[in-house]
Amino acid sequence: MRTDIFARLDREPEPPKIVAPRMSRHRIALFGGTLAFYLAIVWAVLITSWLVALDWKVMLFRPYQQWPELHAFLDYYVVLGQRGPTAVMVACWLGWRSWRQHTLRPLLVLGTSLLLLNLSVGAVKLGLGRLGPHYATQIGSAEMFAGGDIFPSGHTANAVVTWGILAYLATTPRARRYLSAVSATVSLGVGLTTVYIGTHWLSDVVLGWAAGLLILLALPWFEPLIARTETWIFAMRERWRERRGGARPAPVTGAGPQPVLLPQSMATEGLAPGTVTAAAEPVLPAGHPATGARARAHGGHPARPGGMPVAPTGVRRPPPHTERGARGSGSPARPMTGG
Repeated sequence: MRTDIFARLDREPEPPKIVAPRMSRHRIALFGGTLAFYLAIVWAVLITSWLVALDWKVMLFRPYQQWPELHAFLDYYVVLGQRGPTAVMVACWLGWRSWRQHTLRPLLVLGTSLLLLNLSVGAVKLGLGRLGPHYATQIGSAEMFAGGDIFPSGHTANAVVTWGILAYLATTPRARRYLSAVSATVSLGVGLTTVYIGTHWLSDVVLGWAAGLLILLALPWFEPLIARTETWIFAMRERWRERRGGARPAPVTGAGPQPVLLPQSMATEGLAPGTVTAAAEPVLPAGHPATGARARAHGGHPARPGGMPVAPTGVRRPPPHTERGARGSGSPARPMTGG
């Protein structure tokens, strides 16, 4: 058994027993409070309350001109809220966790949260149609229903959801606390960075934090659906494997060694008359491929190079020359000097 730190990178022998979070009373209370806060922000912007005046004060303050030395760094830091790069980074990590723990739950939770994010935040963005600070037309106006798409802040909501998923999927309370603090810090920084650059109003960022938190709090309601989806995917995989294994052709058994047909002069040299047939004609099973070939070879009786026809197998023909001694008599055969 490995005891070093790299042992944690090995694949676990079986899926761990991880209990999915449930919608407890505490979580329901948090969800209800966050939803009320979300609706209050939307209402305050719709009626052009003091929150809209604060948006204009922050925008006219122009933070990017007050602290220009931070601009270069924050241009890169705000990427932590963009949906494409963050989704790829988190999906790679959760994909490795899925492989290691023999489960698809991490990837399915990520996909569910991003789908909810696109539907909820996207619908509110398009429905309210608020313009951003760079496109504002009237000082003090809420700039609502003007064809924009920045309320709530998608960067902020995406940072809350994407990095908050890591804390949601943590398997120990200690890891959950640390990852919650990290995700809150990253999402808070991303939201304030968009205000610094001037791409969002302050109220956009506040509503984006609330929108992302609502999705994280609502995920336990979707855990049964995620579990059924995972079971269905694994069942389809097993069916595909069985179908693929059934279509595989049976292995072909290799044919036995083919008999070697030797010239009769070599096959019968120095053998007794009773053993010629056994040596020259090996017993083959019925239907063997060599049987037809041998029948065709013996049917035509091909001629030897010297002009002498080959006798059928098992028949001893007397020597044509008297100078050669009888085979099997013990006297060595002399080479022919004639043609």
